[in-house]
Amino acid sequence: MNRTTRPALGMLVFFAVAFALGVYFTFAAVQGDYGLFRRAEIDAEARDLAVQLAAVQAQVNEMENLTKRLSDDFLDLDLLDEQARSILGMLRADEIVIR
Repeated sequence: MNRTTRPALGMLVFFAVAFALGVYFTFAAVQGDYGLFRRAEIDAEARDLAVQLAAVQAQVNEMENLTKRLSDDFLDLDLLDEQARSILGMLRADEIVIR
């Protein structure tokens, strides 16, 4: 009678350990540092960063355009006039200021 209970207890311990390992690895695959939820967070963050990159690139392109237009090689007189008026606060005699 002692022999029949021992193998059953060993099998029970084996399946309990196997089940616990299965649950642990399943949890790690879903919630862990390299799991599915972390992957979704990384994808969402990558999309946000791509949008920010596009906005910053647009600002850089605008600044490069303004810099080129005010350079010695290419002088945009309208832009120069606008900048001088903005910085110096000057007006022509035929202009009216509305605030």
